[in-house]
Amino acid sequence: MTTPELGNLDWQAATEVPDLLAAPVRAALGDIPAYAAAIDPALADTAAFCEQYAVPMAASANCVIVHGKRAGESTYAAVMVPATHRADVNGVIRRHLGVRKISFAAQDDAVASTAMEYGGITPIGLPAEWPVLVDEAVARAGLVVIGSGIRGSKLLVDGADLAKLPTATVLALSVPG
Repeated sequence: MTTPELGNLDWQAATEVPDLLAAPVRAALGDIPAYAAAIDPALADTAAFCEQYAVPMAASANCVIVHGKRAGESTYAAVMVPATHRADVNGVIRRHLGVRKISFAAQDDAVASTAMEYGGITPIGLPAEWPVLVDEAVARAGLVVIGSGIRGSKLLVDGADLAKLPTATVLALSVPG
């Protein structure tokens, strides 16, 4: 595996630096070719990260956790969108999940449910029953920077590999933002 160059980060095979991954991410990574790089945790938010580490916003994808309800049933899902876009939570995502009410999951709920740090949550290693909704632009983007489960690092993976996660569905689910 040839180490890619993106931004001014020292990318290493993720399997070689397990301390840069949250425990559920380490456990779920499997055969996904991924690279990890250490970052300043204070710069984990996308805009600050991209500026500091010279990574184009177009090469980053954000994972947001949504929480929907219908008839007393509760549903969580992960949504992957390009960093240059925003998730169509109240439209495409709500309809796809078949819920009446939907919102971004509360920070405490997202952290407790994923066993990952807020600002580092990633679709790899989420609870097995959670749908992972991947925007079609992310699925075809090639290499994208995503969270690693902790704020102190990032993962670099092929968006097509995110589309192959066991509960993944690829949809047009973002709007420029």
